[in-house]
Amino acid sequence: MMTENRYPVLEIDLGKLEHNLREIMARCAASGIQVAGVVKGFTAWPEMARVYERCGCPYLASSRIEQLKKLREAGIRTPLMLLRVPMLSELGDVAEVADISLQSETETLRQLNAAVEKAAKDYKNRRAGGERETESVEPAGSGHSEVRRHKVILMADLGDLREGFWDRQELIRAALEVERDLPYLELAGVGTNLTCFGSVKATPEKMRELLEIAAQVEETIGRELTYVCGGASSSLHMVLDGTMPAGVNLLRLGESVLLGDFLGCEMDFTYRDVFTLKAEVVEVKDKPSYPSGELTADAFGRIRQYEDLGIRRRALAAMGLVDYGSYTDIRPRMRGIEVIGASSDHTILDVEAVKERIHVGDVLEFDIRYASMVYLTNTDSVRRVFIPADLG
Repeated sequence: MMTENRYPVLEIDLGKLEHNLREIMARCAASGIQVAGVVKGFTAWPEMARVYERCGCPYLASSRIEQLKKLREAGIRTPLMLLRVPMLSELGDVAEVADISLQSETETLRQLNAAVEKAAKDYKNRRAGGERETESVEPAGSGHSEVRRHKVILMADLGDLREGFWDRQELIRAALEVERDLPYLELAGVGTNLTCFGSVKATPEKMRELLEIAAQVEETIGRELTYVCGGASSSLHMVLDGTMPAGVNLLRLGESVLLGDFLGCEMDFTYRDVFTLKAEVVEVKDKPSYPSGELTADAFGRIRQYEDLGIRRRALAAMGLVDYGSYTDIRPRMRGIEVIGASSDHTILDVEAVKERIHVGDVLEFDIRYASMVYLTNTDSVRRVFIPADLG
């Protein structure tokens, strides 16, 4: 039996998470913008997703359909958004689980329409056959009395070169087809993604370009769209500095809420320590800083460079790359400690500056970045501890 105090541990302060979420949502609401809470960074843990539900997020969003399934199974009732353009092979699950999805392929839209139709008919047949509701899966896009259509947001590629229609006329044609010919889909809006691949900055000019596309779609289909989705956390700075053009009314926010920080955002109203990674020290010794012997690639096939600083006090923490992905994504909270490397299961620390303070059995605390969070929440080797929010 595993001990209850085993390390490493990832602590999550749900009260600080709720504070960050409410503060950011309030600032977005003041600009007429709703927030879709992105849960993929913490692998959609229900304990954290319930904070988003309590705060009134209109959508919980993930790129992984299996994470959305987990939320439904945990009793989360908030509508669910699929962020990654779905694979054809998973459209049956999309129809059953997701309420809204991001789309960039006309063929996928056509097949999704068929999948939603099938899911709705299957559910209706089960109900007609007297199957108990608790034993049947109600499609996300259906109700007890009538079928509700699956909502879609058509993505426009504005230069970041990830997902999205590059040809504006292709997007217009797809919008018209959804509106006229795909009855089980509802064209909810248009959106974009910036910064993630091509490092293209989210700017007011890019948002105005998106608004122009939305206006063209609205003119073509003869009605207003519900959403103009201006991207992710990389777009939040425009809300905070007052440069977000009017008309953008939805953002997909993950990292800015979870870590209380994002490059380009000045946020003095958030907590940066929602997450605390704790690891136990298993060795403390004075050792050379330069390896002894003929050098080759490390265990991960990388050729590393070393600096000879003489004999230094080193500590080994019992966690490694298998747990957090990259040692550059964790930062010791104790001043004077430097992370100098890691293997699969060990993190190597230079503790020369604090050598009298570090002993075997000590538990050290680390801040984490978004990439390491994804690893840490995806492994069973890291124990998770939730600090409840004080609901007063």
